[in-house]
Amino acid sequence: LTAASALGLQAGQLAIVFGALSVGIGFGLQNVVSNFVSGLILIFEQPVKVGDKVEITSLALSGEVRRIGIRASVVRTFDGAEVIVPNSNLISSEVVNWTLSDQKRRVRVEVGVAYGTDPAFVMKTLRDVAAAHPEALKYPEPMVIFMDFGASSLNFRLMFWTATFDDFFRVRSEVTVAVNDGLKAAGIAIPFPQQDVYVKSIPGGSPPIEEGA
Repeated sequence: LTAASALGLQAGQLAIVFGALSVGIGFGLQNVVSNFVSGLILIFEQPVKVGDKVEITSLALSGEVRRIGIRASVVRTFDGAEVIVPNSNLISSEVVNWTLSDQKRRVRVEVGVAYGTDPAFVMKTLRDVAAAHPEALKYPEPMVIFMDFGASSLNFRLMFWTATFDDFFRVRSEVTVAVNDGLKAAGIAIPFPQQDVYVKSIPGGSPPIEEGA
């Protein structure tokens, strides 16, 4: 302040300079402060914990939370990439936490069968396939829904629960293979898309084309 006075700067001018600096620094540190406060919320409230499997919709990012820091957290994607995510994204954005309360996850397998097949027989076959898998939970029990009449098939959805989130993709693959084998063993055909074309002939051939047409 003494040096500034010796240079001829008055108190009012110093106040303007310091005020401008404080506003600039405040805007510059806004994101830092937001991420710091969000980090404290994550540490104390724990809506997301280390080891949780999350999906951050705003970033189209899915993976496992590996570390929660004061400013940012580390999410390891299922493909092996480690993404540094600002903590504010975990607080202010929509976050789907697949393992907040437990590791259970519902598995869906969709399949279409040929027209003319008995729907009740298809539903029973699919339920039996899911019930036979050792990692499909007995409760809630497997459920099959007749979805709709497709262009080339009757469409069904098989749903069941598995107890371990990490085994979701493997279990779904194994049950999908078992569904294919089970339908084949039951004589139920899985059709490919097809289209019938009818050719209609016009009596007398094509109509004459008028001049100038």
